[in-house]
Amino acid sequence: MTELPRRDPESGLPFAEVTRRIEWSDTDASGHHHNSVVWRFVESCEAQLFRELGYLESYFNGAPRVHQTVDYENKLYFGQNTTTKVGLTKVGNSSLSFWFELWGEEQGDRPRRRAASGRFVTVHVAQGTETAIPWPDDLRQALLGTATSD
Repeated sequence: MTELPRRDPESGLPFAEVTRRIEWSDTDASGHHHNSVVWRFVESCEAQLFRELGYLESYFNGAPRVHQTVDYENKLYFGQNTTTKVGLTKVGNSSLSFWFELWGEEQGDRPRRRAASGRFVTVHVAQGTETAIPWPDDLRQALLGTATSD
């Protein structure tokens, strides 16, 4: 049975949350996280969202990014726990718009702080093609929370 994703109380759209620790390989010579960590953690959380919806493989087989933006706000350090959240802001005909936040959890004298936030957009492209097409109705219904159970 698939876990049901959490839904934003205002929009009704789903979001997911993943916790991870900053590992030594996630840091750079300056002693804090490397900028690429943000996207790896966001993609992991994005996968969790579609896993909870029951559409992991079908989504990732045809959902290239067409836009992404990130604001780096605070540093993350080796051993620090993090929380990444990814959710939808819009379900379009052939596109999906997402928000994300990556938080560094309290560690010693460091308070909980948002390390990064941003947005990204994916489109539905069938394998072997290069043109965006509409998302399948069942996926749209699952995202919008209008799916019916048998």
